[in-house]
Amino acid sequence: MQELALLAVAAVLIIVAVSWAAPKLGVAAPVLLVIVGMGCSQLPGAPHVFVEPEWILGLVLPPILYSAAVNVPVVDFRRDFKTIGALSVLLVVGSAFGTGLLIWWLLPDIGFATALALGAVISPPDAVAATSIGKRLGLPPRLVTILEGEGLVNDATALVLLRTAIVAITATVSFGSALGDFARAVSLGIVIGAFVGVVSVWVRSRIQGQPVLTTAISFVVPFLAFIPAEEVHASGVIAVVTAGLITGHQSAKRFTAHDRISERTNWRTIQLLLENGVFLLMGFELTSVVGAVDDGLARALVAGLLATAALVVLRVAFVIPLIALLRHQQRRADRLTGKIKTLVDRFTARGPRPGGEERFDRATRALQRRQADVNFYASEGLGWRGGVVLAWSGMRGVVTLAAAQSLPTDVPHRAELILIAFTVAIVTLVVQGGSLPLVIRRLGIRGNDEEHSRREYARLAGELIAATRALLESPALVRENGKPFDPELPEQARERSGATAEAIERMLTEQDPDSHLNQRRELQRLMMDAQQNALLDARAGGTYGSHTLERAQIFIDGEAARFTA
Repeated sequence: MQELALLAVAAVLIIVAVSWAAPKLGVAAPVLLVIVGMGCSQLPGAPHVFVEPEWILGLVLPPILYSAAVNVPVVDFRRDFKTIGALSVLLVVGSAFGTGLLIWWLLPDIGFATALALGAVISPPDAVAATSIGKRLGLPPRLVTILEGEGLVNDATALVLLRTAIVAITATVSFGSALGDFARAVSLGIVIGAFVGVVSVWVRSRIQGQPVLTTAISFVVPFLAFIPAEEVHASGVIAVVTAGLITGHQSAKRFTAHDRISERTNWRTIQLLLENGVFLLMGFELTSVVGAVDDGLARALVAGLLATAALVVLRVAFVIPLIALLRHQQRRADRLTGKIKTLVDRFTARGPRPGGEERFDRATRALQRRQADVNFYASEGLGWRGGVVLAWSGMRGVVTLAAAQSLPTDVPHRAELILIAFTVAIVTLVVQGGSLPLVIRRLGIRGNDEEHSRREYARLAGELIAATRALLESPALVRENGKPFDPELPEQARERSGATAEAIERMLTEQDPDSHLNQRRELQRLMMDAQQNALLDARAGGTYGSHTLERAQIFIDGEAARFTA
C-alpha cells in the first residue's frame, strides 16, 4: 500500500514538473511524459505497473471527457458539427477497417474480427497533445474546436465498434445489426447525457452561493452519465460529452461567479493530473508490454509502424476532400453574406404585426443567428495550411492505451496486438506530436490577429457597458425590497462605468508598454503585493484571529484576480 502511495506521489510530482518545463522546451507535455515514462521504466528496481483497463475506461475517461466538454463552446461545436461528425464517425470507421485489413494481412491467423477490433483500438486520435500545442502557438479557434470536438466524439465510435468486433469474434454479426447497435448506443447516450446534464444543472442552481457543494456535485456528474449508459449498452462516452456540453452552456446563466471559478480551477487540476497521468503510464508500461511478447517482437513492431503509416495516409486522404468542402462552404457563405444582411434589415424594419410580438422576436433571433453563422463561415474558413495541421494531428492516447488491454484474453497473439497498439500510440505521440510545433511554425498559420481580437473584445465590452448604463438610467431601478437606492449611489456607479469605457478606449489606442493604462495596471499589482506582504506580517505576528486573516486573504485574492486576468 505504501509503495502504491509513493508511486502516486512521484507521478504527481513528475506530471507537475514536466507540465511546467514542457512549454519552456517547446514540446507538448504528453509527448515529454511518454518519454519520461519510458525512461523511468528502465531505472533499476522500477516496479511492474499494470492498471486494469476497466479502471481507465470507467474511472479515468469519463472525467477527462467531461472536463473537456464543459469548456467547448456549444455554438462553435454546433457550427462545425458536420465536420466533427465526419472526422469522428466516417474517418474512425474507415481507419478501423483499413488498418484492420492491413493487420489481418500481416497476421492472417488472428481472424478478421480480431484484426478489426485492433483497428478500432488504434483508430481514434486523442486531441490533448494537438490542442495543447495549437492553443500555445495560436492556431485559429475554429481549428482548435474541430480538434477538440473530434477528440470528444470519436472515442464513442471506436468503443462501440470495438464492442461489436469483440462480439463478432465468437458470433456472426451482420452489417445491419451493427449499424442498428451503433445508432441505438448513440441515441440512448444522448438522451441519458441530456437528462443528467439538465437535472444536475437544476440541482446545482438550487444551492447557489456554496461553490464547494456545487463543485462536489460536478465531480460525480461524469459517472452519473457514464455508468447508467454503459449498463443499458448505450455509449457512455456520448452521455458524458452531452452532459458536459449542456453544463458548460448553462453555467453562465444558472451558476454564480464563485461557482464557476471554483469549478474551473478544480476541474483544470483534475484534467491535468488524469490526462498527463495516462501519458506517463503509457510510457511506463511499455517495458511490460514488450516483455509480454515471447516471440514475434520484430513482427509486432513492424506491424505497428505499418499501421501508423496507414493511419496517416488514411487521415490525409480523408482531410483533402474535407478541406475542399469547407472551402466551398466559405465561398457560399461569402455569396450569402449580403443577402442575409439585407433580409435581416428588411425584416426588422417591418416590425411585428399586432399580437405577434413574441413570434417576431423568435424569428428575429433566428435570422440573426443565421446571419452570425454565415459571417462565421465566411471569415473563419480553413485553407490548405489548416488542412495540413488537421491531417498531422492524429496522435493516439488514453483510449488506445486502455482499449488495447481490454481485448479478450483468448485471442491469438494478444500480447503482439497490444504491442502493436502501444507502438502506434507512442510513435504518433512522439513523431507527430513532437513535430507538430515545427509544422505549425513552418506553415505560418495563425488565428485571429491581436488587433482583431482586441477590437472584438472592446466591442463586446461596449455592449456590456451600454447595458449597465441602461439599467442605471432606468426609472424602474429599485432595491430588492422595492425601495429606491440612495441618489448618490447610481451616480457614482455611472461615473465608474464611464471610467471603464475610457479604459477600454485606451486599450484600443494605447499599445505602448509605458502607456498610462499599463502603468496603472503595474501600479495596481504592486499595491496588491504590498497588501499581501502586510497580511503575511500580520499572520506571522499572531495579533489577528484566523477568521479575520482568512477574510482579508479572500478579499486580496479577489482584487488581485481582477488586475491579473
